[in-house]
Amino acid sequence: MLRRLLLLVLLGLSFAVRAAPATVDWLDLLPPEDYQAMLDMPEIDHGSGLDSEGDFTRSLRQQDDSLPEVMYSTRVVSAYDGQSIRIGGYPVPLETDAQGRYLSFFLVPYAGACIHVPPPPPNQIILVSYPDGIAIDDIYQPFWVQGTLHVTRTSNDLAEASYALSAERVWLYDGQ
Repeated sequence: MLRRLLLLVLLGLSFAVRAAPATVDWLDLLPPEDYQAMLDMPEIDHGSGLDSEGDFTRSLRQQDDSLPEVMYSTRVVSAYDGQSIRIGGYPVPLETDAQGRYLSFFLVPYAGACIHVPPPPPNQIILVSYPDGIAIDDIYQPFWVQGTLHVTRTSNDLAEASYALSAERVWLYDGQ
């Protein structure tokens, strides 16, 4: 009887460990050649700074041909396809429901990517689909997003993304 109970507990723990999403850093989404190119890149001016005014009238699409090729990269890390992850980032709102909650948004690694240039490369932009919706009151407030990551290219008028994430949970970034 004790053996059966111990076996059930171990199976339960095994499932719980597998079910926990991996916390992914933005740099993890870069293939090795892009990671090294980012490390070797000179400092890039991001415009007027985070305190400057802005709105969503500018596109995340690259507009500066003088930038290094890595800033346009769509190369991905295919090992993340279908993986359950959690990643922190900043939202660029796209689609809302009738209550004004965002059902889809781009997630980017730094604040103001929809306003300041240059925007991140496509392999540093994730299209997030979140059917439950979430209020986004401040694009300078980071969020955690948890769900299944897919390696798939998405393109619209605003941006091109190399990843998409089907979110199960979205919450304000709490540092942990």
